[in-house]
Amino acid sequence: MHEISIVRTVFETLQETYPDKFERITKVQIEAGLLSNIQPILIQNAFEALIMEEPALADIELEVLLLPIIAHCEACDKDFEVVRHKFVCACGTPSKNIIQGEELQISQVEFLEK
Repeated sequence: MHEISIVRTVFETLQETYPDKFERITKVQIEAGLLSNIQPILIQNAFEALIMEEPALADIELEVLLLPIIAHCEACDKDFEVVRHKFVCACGTPSKNIIQGEELQISQVEFLEK
């Protein structure tokens, strides 16, 4: 299950990025594009497993936002949402130019105020 390594990496990254404030993190938001093959429920389950190893993380809320696949059409110079894996613009032109949907990133971190 690669979700455990993803969640572990997220919290390692946060610890490296915020060494002085890591203990004050209350919420972490992750954005995952549909093409990243991330399932929010599996990420939550992996987070629960990580909490068993590291109980200090139990007070942190983890939220996973799924982002739709957005492609850009060169023919009409418009962005469109890919629905049912059909990479075809409303104008009828196919496009492989993905501008959203492959990412996996920490998008927001909230801290407890001192």
